[in-house]
Amino acid sequence: MSGKKICIVGLGGVGGYLGCMLAHHLDNIYFFARGKRLESIRKNGLKLYSDEQGELTAYPKMISNNAKAMDVMDLIILSVKHFSLEQVCAEISPMVDEHTIIIPLLNGVGVSDKVYKLIGKGCVLDSLIYITSGSDENFAIHHTGSYCDIHIGYGRMGECNENILLEVQNLLRRANIACIIEDDIEAAIWTKYILNCAYSVITSYYNATTGDIRKNKTAIIQLKSLLEETCAVARRLKVNITDDLEEELLNRVLYKQSESATSSLNRDIVAGRQNELEIFSGKLLELASSCQMEIPMTDFFYRELRKR
Repeated sequence: MSGKKICIVGLGGVGGYLGCMLAHHLDNIYFFARGKRLESIRKNGLKLYSDEQGELTAYPKMISNNAKAMDVMDLIILSVKHFSLEQVCAEISPMVDEHTIIIPLLNGVGVSDKVYKLIGKGCVLDSLIYITSGSDENFAIHHTGSYCDIHIGYGRMGECNENILLEVQNLLRRANIACIIEDDIEAAIWTKYILNCAYSVITSYYNATTGDIRKNKTAIIQLKSLLEETCAVARRLKVNITDDLEEELLNRVLYKQSESATSSLNRDIVAGRQNELEIFSGKLLELASSCQMEIPMTDFFYRELRKR
């Protein structure tokens, strides 16, 4: 991957952090952006304020909203919300040919299949990311905590070969980005999805940080119930999650996460923006129904949050 063309599509909290790190450490980095964000980065660079990395300002080789002008990429990191995925995939299609590697860092399950169906070419990896970051009104990126971990594996392979995972891992490590190759990427994706279906929902309902949830005994009981329901659906679908995953994820929230952290779902609902409630609770309820299962706690919070 050395010297290859790399484009980050979506420069919010996740894509912005990755874009800044890649452009700071490597050459030949491109940004796909629109509107005021595009103009701000073109004029001022992409600014990062990170507990781990300090303050950085990075400039890409090119930033544009015109995929044809940027031409075909070797690697695309796709970091957008689900509600804009179809539009974005259509827009970036000119940047993709059969050899292009696409890493879709979206929440939810079944993402790589969806991206491959929308674009119809390239090598789409299964992937996920753990990070606590967001962008402010000036499009600067704020990263809290000490981690940014990307996990990758084979999804819709397209023209993929067995060396691609190692090549991607080595590339990201050159930009000081941790990358883990998963033997069972489906289980890894579901593990994060289970956490999101519980943590994102509970923080949104209470408009709370992790620290707030820890002080709320009722919220902790509800969080545990949400975790149990989502794990039950995963097991019914034969996903190879661990036997004690509910307890492991509960302990992660109660003892390991940053107290000041909250979910992007909560931030979006508070700001009145489009959000991913349907990707979490909505999709989970669909999957449970297909398995003839009832998940009443998930249903309660889904209905309450939809009112907002």
